[in-house]
Amino acid sequence: MSKSLKIIPEETIERRICVIRGQKVMLDHDLAELYGVSTKALNQAVSRNTDRFPEDFMFRLSRKELDALHQSQIVTGSQKHRDPRYPPRVFTQEGIAMLSSVLHSRQAIQVNIEIMRTFVRMREAMASHKELARRIDEIEQKYDARFKAVFDAIRKLMESPPVPPKRPIGYIHND
Repeated sequence: MSKSLKIIPEETIERRICVIRGQKVMLDHDLAELYGVSTKALNQAVSRNTDRFPEDFMFRLSRKELDALHQSQIVTGSQKHRDPRYPPRVFTQEGIAMLSSVLHSRQAIQVNIEIMRTFVRMREAMASHKELARRIDEIEQKYDARFKAVFDAIRKLMESPPVPPKRPIGYIHND
C-alpha cells in the first residue's frame, strides 16, 4: 500500500456499520467520506451502474428508517444538506464490494479491502460467541447430569443402612 494512503482504523469502520432490515449496512455518505469522494460522486457512479447493485446489495432507506437513524443519532450533520426527496442509499457487504468496481481510485480499493476485512472479523467474532455459548450449554448439560449422579451417590451414602429388627429384652410370653 502506498504511503500516501492513510490506513483507516477498524473501529472507525465498525462505528459506521449499522443494522437495517436485519442486514449490516453502511450509509452512502459514510462510504463516500471513507473513499475520499463526495456523496454525489459515489451516488452518480452507482446510478450509472444500477445493474451491478440489486436490492440485496444496495437499497434506499424509507422515511421511517431515516427517522429512526436520526433519532439514534447515527446520521451525521451532513444529512442537513441532502435533498429530502432522495433518502440515503445503504450498501450491504456485497454492495460495498461492488463499489470498488465502479469507483476507480486507489483509495477506494484500499478502503474497500479494509471494510471487507472488518466485516469478516465481525462475522468471525459473532460466530465465536455463538460457538462459545453452544459449548457452555453443552458443558452445563453434562455437568448437570454428572452432578445429579454425584448428589444421588452422596444421598445413598448418607442413608443409614437398614437396621434389622431388635430382639425384645426381657421375658416374652408366648400364648
